Amino acid sequence: MTDQSPAFDRQKLYAVLDRYLAALEAQDPGQVEWADTVRHSENNVMIDVGDGLWNTISSRGDYDLRFADTRQGQVGHFGSVIEPHEESGFTVRIGVTPDYAISEVETIVVRQLDSGIQFKNQKWYRKPILEEEVAPERRATRERMIELSNGYFETLELNDGEIHTKFHPDCQRVENGVQTTNNPEFGDIVPVAALGCEEQFRMGNYRYDDRLRARRFPLVDEERGLVLGAGFIDHSGKLDRYQLTDGTWVDSLVRRPHSFNLLELFKIQDDMLWQIEANFFTVPYNMPSPWDD
Repeated sequence: MTDQSPAFDRQKLYAVLDRYLAALEAQDPGQVEWADTVRHSENNVMIDVGDGLWNTISSRGDYDLRFADTRQGQVGHFGSVIEPHEESGFTVRIGVTPDYAISEVETIVVRQLDSGIQFKNQKWYRKPILEEEVAPERRATRERMIELSNGYFETLELNDGEIHTKFHPDCQRVENGVQTTNNPEFGDIVPVAALGCEEQFRMGNYRYDDRLRARRFPLVDEERGLVLGAGFIDHSGKLDRYQLTDGTWVDSLVRRPHSFNLLELFKIQDDMLWQIEANFFTVPYNMPSPWDD
């Protein structure tokens, strides 16, 4: 039997995250202990450490959702950053060496002024379920957690009403700082936002998603039942009108080619998805990932 004990300490991983965020806010990468080789991306492009957000951040918002993979030496964070003109949703994934030097940084900053889709009334707020540890008897295996998360991506890709994962009846989803389930106020942008997680997909609303590719699951927090997924949603824009599974005809929201690059967090307990949190932004159609290797 293989050794299943954690290879990394959670609190030490969080300490790495704290040092990184403090250095970022101070615009001083010299405060961070870097590995000899570092891969550092912002919004799907590899850039030098100290470039991009390091030059423009003025402060961070109060939201601080953190999670860690104690087997793989990964730590993640959802929050917000303040730059000139706006506050933006922010996700970072950090990978470390065995001695806790940072070797990987993958960042998404959802700058709405640069984006094609506007999310109104953004709110970055604490969600206790994402912070709670899952009781051992309610946990899934690491492999099953990834399977359920990938099943969500399968359900979203070419959404035809078939469900390839399991949703808790009270499942909620927040995207770019806006709750996009059970939220009628978001219905002026996405009409099905008034529905729950599974009901939205059973309606087949997201038929304009052509594929969800370059899927990765680089961080699994087994104790807290969290999986961080990454990938791209490609939209060809060719779909005009289509029928929902109840026969209703709707107009596609997407009529021009583009892709979304995303980092998405899934909360899993009792073998079901309970909460989903995502940040994504628009990139050129079919843009590749620098993390595909």
